[in-house]
Order: sequence, then structure tokens, then C-alpha cells
Amino acid sequence: MDKRLTSELNEFMQRYEEATNSHDFEQVAELIAADAVYWFTDNTCEGVAEIGAYFRQGWETIREEVYSIRGVRWIAQSDSVSTCTYEYHWQGYVNGEFREGGGRGANVLAKRDGRWKIVHEHLSN
Repeated sequence: MDKRLTSELNEFMQRYEEATNSHDFEQVAELIAADAVYWFTDNTCEGVAEIGAYFRQGWETIREEVYSIRGVRWIAQSDSVSTCTYEYHWQGYVNGEFREGGGRGANVLAKRDGRWKIVHEHLSN
């Protein structure tokens, strides 16, 4: 694998984690393709508007959420499309009670107009 490309992709995933932890969907939206499809354990979202609504609902449900991505493994790489798998973890307060959980994820990134964007995310717990 190309070390330069791997570094660039890892930096993108770190920015995605940081944007998610900002709890400001505008920051997250910058990293998502307009036509992205997200598969969550309990829902499928198509397009940035649906994905944003899902994120915002999650932040309302899990207060002070801290989200982390661990063990990113690039299973396919090119200068235009790359795919990774990882484990994710979250923690925060649900109805005032501290909770945490996690699962597995897979993301497909495509380079559009010279910038990486998530075109697909699949999370399962």
C-alpha cells in the first residue's frame, strides 16, 4: 500500500472523528458526499439531509457523546476510491445515566473535486 495515500486517508478519518465530536453537523457534512448512503443498525439514510437528521437525533439522545474510531484498516486503496474497516466506540449520557457502546464500521471514500468524501458508511453493533 502507498504510505502517502494511507497517511492522507488516516488523516481524513481523524478529521471525521473530530468533526463528529464537535456535535456540529456542518463540520461533518463537509466530509460527506451529497449522495452518500449510510447504513446504521436501525436505519438507512440517503443524502446529507437524512444523515444530518440522524446525527442530530443521536446527539440529542446521547448527551456529551464522545465518539472514537479505532483500528482503521484500509482494505482497498486507490487515488480515487478507498475502503476501510474499523471499530467504533461511543460514550455519553442517556437520560442522565452514563452509557457506552460500540461496534464495527466500514467506510467507502471517493475523491470528488480533489477532496475525499464519504460515499458510504455501514455501522453495526
